[in-house]
Amino acid sequence: MIKSKRNAVSIFLVLLFGSFLFYIGTDGFHAFTAETARVNKLVNDQPKFPELTLEDSKGQKYSISEFQDKYVLVTFFYSSCTTVCVDLEWNMSQVYQMIPSKYLGKEIEFLSITFDPERDTSAILDRYREHFGSDGITWRMARISDQAELDSLLKEFGVIVIPDGSGNFTHNSAFYLLDKNARLIDVMDYTKVEEAANTIEGMLQREMGE
Repeated sequence: MIKSKRNAVSIFLVLLFGSFLFYIGTDGFHAFTAETARVNKLVNDQPKFPELTLEDSKGQKYSISEFQDKYVLVTFFYSSCTTVCVDLEWNMSQVYQMIPSKYLGKEIEFLSITFDPERDTSAILDRYREHFGSDGITWRMARISDQAELDSLLKEFGVIVIPDGSGNFTHNSAFYLLDKNARLIDVMDYTKVEEAANTIEGMLQREMGE
């Protein structure tokens, strides 16, 4: 009898300790996966896009201050990718088309950044841009030639990029929304195109008092 009670107490303590670890590891049960917890932390921290040099598909160079006082929807990709990047940029194009043209270039711009600048030259980016319907103005595709700057940005925004040794990369993908001060305010599921477009349009409507 005493032994069974001890066993019951032991099991209870194990479950209690396990629940505590789960609570801590999932931000108090609000995040049930490591990815959700990571995204929640990013949105809470609101990292600022650093002042680095971007080079677009036309060879023009600028910093994030080019987008001053505008929201920016950002993706990270590499053009040699034949799987998720294609879906990512295709979905980006769908969101781009769903945002009313009156906002494009005035209240919001789109920016796709390669994490393979060695192969993704301006000429490559220009072809990639045309393929997805980017106009190169309100939706730009850009590279960061300085590897240290690129690595710093990827780390700051929680973008995981792992080379496979064969010229490809394992990486995560999302829509990253910057506010008008270049701070990250939302990380959206890139597979939920309509939800992303509605969220952005609703935000712009409130911003304009519509």
